[in-house]
Amino acid sequence: MPIRFLSKLSLFLIFLTLPNILAASSDSFLCPLLAWDRQEREYGRDGHNGNPGRKGRQGRDGKSLTVFADGSPLNLELSGEDGLDGDDGRNGKDARCSNQDWNVDYDLRGADGGSGGNGGDGGNGGNGGSLTVHYTNLADLKNIYVRAEGGRPGRPGRSGYGGEGCQCRKRRWDETICTGTPGTPDYSCKTEEFSCRDGRDGRDGRDGRDGNPGSLGSLVLINTTEPLLNDQPTATVAMSQLQDRVFTLSKNKWQTRSGAISLLAPGSIIANQYREFVERIESSFELVWNAPRSISNFPGQENVTLTLQDNRQVGVNFPEEVWVDGKISQQEGMTKFIVSNAIHQKEATQLTRADFSGNGTNLTFSLVDKAGKSNLITTEFWIKYRTARTRPGFRRTAEYRTKYEGNIPEEFVTRHNNHFTLNLGKLPIESRYLKPGVAVDIDLVATRSFGGRSTEQKIDWKGEIRR
Repeated sequence: MPIRFLSKLSLFLIFLTLPNILAASSDSFLCPLLAWDRQEREYGRDGHNGNPGRKGRQGRDGKSLTVFADGSPLNLELSGEDGLDGDDGRNGKDARCSNQDWNVDYDLRGADGGSGGNGGDGGNGGNGGSLTVHYTNLADLKNIYVRAEGGRPGRPGRSGYGGEGCQCRKRRWDETICTGTPGTPDYSCKTEEFSCRDGRDGRDGRDGRDGNPGSLGSLVLINTTEPLLNDQPTATVAMSQLQDRVFTLSKNKWQTRSGAISLLAPGSIIANQYREFVERIESSFELVWNAPRSISNFPGQENVTLTLQDNRQVGVNFPEEVWVDGKISQQEGMTKFIVSNAIHQKEATQLTRADFSGNGTNLTFSLVDKAGKSNLITTEFWIKYRTARTRPGFRRTAEYRTKYEGNIPEEFVTRHNNHFTLNLGKLPIESRYLKPGVAVDIDLVATRSFGGRSTEQKIDWKGEIRR
């Protein structure tokens, strides 16, 4: 009784204030208020979702073999296994529906059915195995029959069906609601209509996907009866260990060709493209350090990577923190990298503003290289020159406008040792923006290059052309 009384009291207050609400908003505002006060409860229990089907197992790859062709007949089975089928998804459970009780003063909603499980995907077929053949007479391959098919894909599992939700046995009923104390003037009763709506049926699951067929096996040919040596085409060495040492690198060179089917016994099943051994490549590497600065000035823990290339030359890749300039010398299986100079990367970005002076065609912007490496580093400049108006007795405005944006031509840049002077007055800028008292905003980008590497340094400065 107390719960019902509070519910009716809240409804009474809403109707009491309804004229004011309607005056402040549209008629449609009434519906949300009434809907907010109504209660809806679920009867029954939701059904459980069905479990998804397991994915089919992937078929095993065919075994790989190495054989020596001597003219004897061989019959080889290297096919991959078929993938297994995916399992079916389980059906969702129906909602558990207790008897609907309609002698209640609230709306009802039936419990929902469980969703069906997804079907499991079919397993992929196994790949055909690889056949490596050592031979001295190519015609002997005609006596080798090989079957290296890919396995067939597994079929997908079917989806599970969704379970049924609870259905209402009675969709509408009346209930008498009383408020107040019987026998007193505030006691009153009113008949209200309540409703029930059905629970939702569970969603059907999704069928699984087909597996992928396995790929055909492959053929590798080696025109020698001797096993090949292992590759060692790269080496990673700390800089501190480079000097006074010779490093030997090696690798087997291969080429890809077509026509494997025509080389083997008729009816063989294998990929038509094959790999054939061409030759063994070996080369040595030596670092010759002729730079003015000792190699010990550079971090010893930084690694250098050596890579043997198909032209028998060894490429060298220094760490990013070290910029090296030099040349390669190639002689009789020996690659020598002769270092003429080296700097730290951080030494390329130590430009700082020194001065902003002059006006008109004599306006200049000066920089100094604190690292002192500008005799080695190539430098190019890009600038955005912007100005703003100023008035005596007033602060300059913050609205700068671009008057020039682009590269500074080489002829307008003067370098003396590690000091740069940029002749801004020679740029195509109107003379009124080069006069004393003009507020200037300069965005400068210096591109610094050395030994095939480069980086950018940005310098931003605001000031005023001196009067």
